[in-house]
Amino acid sequence: MSRTGGEPGPPGAAWLDDEAGPVVRPYALTGGRTRHEGEFDLVALILTRDPAGEEGTAAAAQPWVPDPEHEMILELCRTPLSVVEIASELELPLGVVRVLLGDLLDRSRIEVRRPAPVALFPGERVLKDVIDGIRAL
Repeated sequence: MSRTGGEPGPPGAAWLDDEAGPVVRPYALTGGRTRHEGEFDLVALILTRDPAGEEGTAAAAQPWVPDPEHEMILELCRTPLSVVEIASELELPLGVVRVLLGDLLDRSRIEVRRPAPVALFPGERVLKDVIDGIRAL
């Protein structure tokens, strides 16, 4: 790896890893923030919202240029993806992805679909009856 903080070398060399290329620390992607006010469940589904028709909202009054990571999330989430899948696809730490998702949620650029509560799933007896019915066919 090229120089680290205290070693001599050309300016900016600390941001280059010979094997990985340019290195950007996670806190640089989030502006030093480590969390968002709202927590994102690992299996919550994220879906990109269409910003059209929001000209009269407060979000439209404050122009915002998304970072490349925000854009990648918006592109990935055209079909619903879980928070953990987004982190995996972007190869970013989960904490960083949660902060970036918070930015997008604050600007109404994404929709969060919470996982269904366990109580809404069919009981064991219902599943057994379905399996027995299938076997009877």
